Amino acid sequence: MPSHAYRAGRSSVGPHEIVILEDPSRGRRVRIARRGATVIGLEQTLGAATLDLADGYRDAAELDSRPSSRFAIMAPFANRIDDARYSFDGETHDLQPGIEGAQRAARHGFVRGVDFELAGFGANELGAHVEFRTSAIRPGVHPGYPFAIDLSISYLLDADGLTLEAGMRNVGDRAAPCFFGWHPYFRLGDGPADAWELQIPAETIVRTDAHYIPLPGKAAHVPMQEEPALDFRRPRPIGAHEINHAYAQLRLDEDGRARTRLRDPDSGLGLAVWQESGVMLVFTADTVTRDVRRSVALEPMESWADAFNRADCADAIRLEPGTERRFRCGVEIELP
Repeated sequence: MPSHAYRAGRSSVGPHEIVILEDPSRGRRVRIARRGATVIGLEQTLGAATLDLADGYRDAAELDSRPSSRFAIMAPFANRIDDARYSFDGETHDLQPGIEGAQRAARHGFVRGVDFELAGFGANELGAHVEFRTSAIRPGVHPGYPFAIDLSISYLLDADGLTLEAGMRNVGDRAAPCFFGWHPYFRLGDGPADAWELQIPAETIVRTDAHYIPLPGKAAHVPMQEEPALDFRRPRPIGAHEINHAYAQLRLDEDGRARTRLRDPDSGLGLAVWQESGVMLVFTADTVTRDVRRSVALEPMESWADAFNRADCADAIRLEPGTERRFRCGVEIELP
């Protein structure tokens, strides 16, 4: 096989089937599990060393327990829904009927624990790819969500890096609230994230309450200059800042992509998480269950947290019967 050829194959982590996409000429390998269509490894070879840029699930037990939702595919909603309740087309829905008080929570959609169908994978001289599909989102399956969504998740490893494309099709007979998000955690070395440089091309930041629910209406839209401590429009070290905020009004580069960058100034290694629309939620992993502040979550989302309850997100999340909406994002690796 020529050295420039890409490769795609199968393997397993315990009982979980995974697909491996490889770019030997650039020293890159991506491992993706059928469970949740979840990336569990994004490896880059540098000299004699191989660094895993993905701070993902480490073993089969973590794929089952899903700590901190690492690299989660979030659909049909991303992040939180306030009090696990929402209204759509005049009807109120409860995602946690019978549960009250502090135990009420709705986060990150319904498919993190789903074993997706492996629809196909392969490789040629241009890239390696895999597609996962699921029809797990159906009326009667998830309380408070009486809608039918077919979800496809495709990954492509090529010269540009890793591209994720999500397809959401409403196969029901009425409009549905639906949007996509991705929850990857990245690391650039073994040290804490404080020294890494962050750049976010956002004009506004989303202000939230103590439960990370965006404030009502216009109060949530804050010009970036009013939050100087969280202003990363120019690259600078993260330092001691605790970040768990969505950044909006992303500036697009000439190719139509908005790039949020993370870089280790000591090694020169960096990456850019790109998206074509939506918001970028940045989380410095201060409250995770392991490896606190040893990685940074850069989460491209099609719409906001609690979007199901926001009039200013209504058009973005509405999916009519028989229609499909797609969302693309990805990771570019920037070598020293």
